[in-house]
Amino acid sequence: MWRHIAANALTFLIVALFLLVGVVTWGTNQYRQDGPLAQAICLQVSPGSNMRSVADQLVEKEAVSSPTIFRMGADYSEKSGELKAGSFRVPEGASMQEIVDIVTRGGRNTCGTEVIYRIGVNRTLVDVRELDPTSNRFVEIVSFNTEDAEVPAEYTEVRQATDTTYQVVVAEGVTSWQIAYSLGELDLLQSDVTEVPAEGSLAPQSYDLTEGQPVSSVLAQMASTQTQILAEAWAERVDGLPLQTPEEAMVLASIIEKETGVADERRQVASVFVNRLNRGMKLQTDPTVIYGITRGEGVLGRGLRQSELRAETPWNTYVIDGLPPTPIANPGRASIEAALDPDSTEYIFFVADGSGGHAFATNLDDHNRNVARWREIEAERASGSDG
Repeated sequence: MWRHIAANALTFLIVALFLLVGVVTWGTNQYRQDGPLAQAICLQVSPGSNMRSVADQLVEKEAVSSPTIFRMGADYSEKSGELKAGSFRVPEGASMQEIVDIVTRGGRNTCGTEVIYRIGVNRTLVDVRELDPTSNRFVEIVSFNTEDAEVPAEYTEVRQATDTTYQVVVAEGVTSWQIAYSLGELDLLQSDVTEVPAEGSLAPQSYDLTEGQPVSSVLAQMASTQTQILAEAWAERVDGLPLQTPEEAMVLASIIEKETGVADERRQVASVFVNRLNRGMKLQTDPTVIYGITRGEGVLGRGLRQSELRAETPWNTYVIDGLPPTPIANPGRASIEAALDPDSTEYIFFVADGSGGHAFATNLDDHNRNVARWREIEAERASGSDG
């Protein structure tokens, strides 16, 4: 009898074990296989949320087949405690495993509304846009100049939302004064800066912003990034450059940045200035003259006068020998690298060629012909605009 009971119990345990293994296998497959979501969605995870509330949202949006399996999978993978607040794009057919990874990964939001402040040489623009989760492309809501008399209602609305993300994009060639001033004017940030950072010390690129963040912390991040970029480029510099210090490299890079916006030309432009420095020739570059007039505070907004080209300022490279004492703007990585690894050429002149780029020359006669051609282009354009 006892033997019979023991045999039945063993059979029961074996069956139960097989059933358990089957359930676990089924649940694992459910967790990993493609989900029922028909098209991509934006999932909002509020601060203080947990996996249960997220699972409820996903069920409501028909993104998961079982909230229980979703929560158990997150627990088993030890990710339940890593849930991040934010706005996340969940692609169509995403598995529960993929969704857990999306909401615990961290980093910038991948969905929702974002505000981008674009600090340029001539103005600061504000772009408000929203991601269309289906196409995975941003759709512009509104764009405006910070100097506009009225702030669009759409901007005010997204500023009041809790899930809006913010970013500032600084263009290459913007001065430190322009960056500090523009950041101080943003209603998003806490204006706490009284001194303008050193010219050239701020890296022009994109940075994430948060509500109430001090301007000084944004500038510190820009300065740290620029220091790293310069150090890396200086370590990889080529031999034979007429540059004694990283600071001199930054000065040259800023001149290159202001002289051309054509990426493929940077190393050619750099070669012109390096050749001039090596030959003891004056650099004779207009952007340095302009900086001597404005000190980087705003845009000159007109052409240079002959008297200004002859005026003695520390930055007027038509008057001084060698490099000016400071950068004249904040150069980007590409211009810094060009200054420290220029093309190998014999060029010592260049002038605009009418295409947005420049015509280069190794001697004065060729340069004068290039200048004459540029004057013809200017005259043709003036005649066309008058007509």
